[in-house]
Amino acid sequence: LDTLEKWVTEIFSEIPNNGLPKPSFGHLTQPFDTPEFHKLYRVVPIRKVHSLSITWALPPQEQHYRVKPLNYISWLVGHEGKGSVLSFLRKKFWALALYGGNSETGFEQNSTYSIFSISVTLTDEGYKHFYEVAHVVFQYVKMLQQRGPDKRQVIWEEIQKIEANEFHYQEQTDPVDYVESLCENMQLFQKEDFLTGDQLLFEYKPEV
Repeated sequence: LDTLEKWVTEIFSEIPNNGLPKPSFGHLTQPFDTPEFHKLYRVVPIRKVHSLSITWALPPQEQHYRVKPLNYISWLVGHEGKGSVLSFLRKKFWALALYGGNSETGFEQNSTYSIFSISVTLTDEGYKHFYEVAHVVFQYVKMLQQRGPDKRQVIWEEIQKIEANEFHYQEQTDPVDYVESLCENMQLFQKEDFLTGDQLLFEYKPEV
């Protein structure tokens, strides 16, 4: 470690600091407020698969990393138990799988916007009824919006425990990939959260 520190100091200490602030694109408040994006696009895939993807562009969420509101929503949308969207669609024989979420990096989350997507893997019968499938998804999201967050905090705490277990028992990753991930985290999180900010939930704030 001492040797590595010496190398880094020698190589990088001569780079001048030009004093410029970190670029911000926060003034672009509506990056997708364009008629072309408010449409349904049909894409013919190479392999035989039917998939419906619904995408929303939201205000930037990276400042809420300690709360992770999109994790909360994706957990509810992706739930597969009784009363879930997927359970309903499976009973109709319209869908095989459903996923909702945000990767929290790059194109999907940055200082300008955050993307939230719901993807449904359709059956042949589901493809014939994809308008109804989309309607069901929007109905479910509307219901979540009207009900608001769980006031007893039970759902959020369950997600928090799951994420904590995954963090504590994760498999060892390639050191180079891990260092690259930490360097990215240093640009996004407070110092005390460099190691955990991209994985753990810290605070419950229903208003967020």
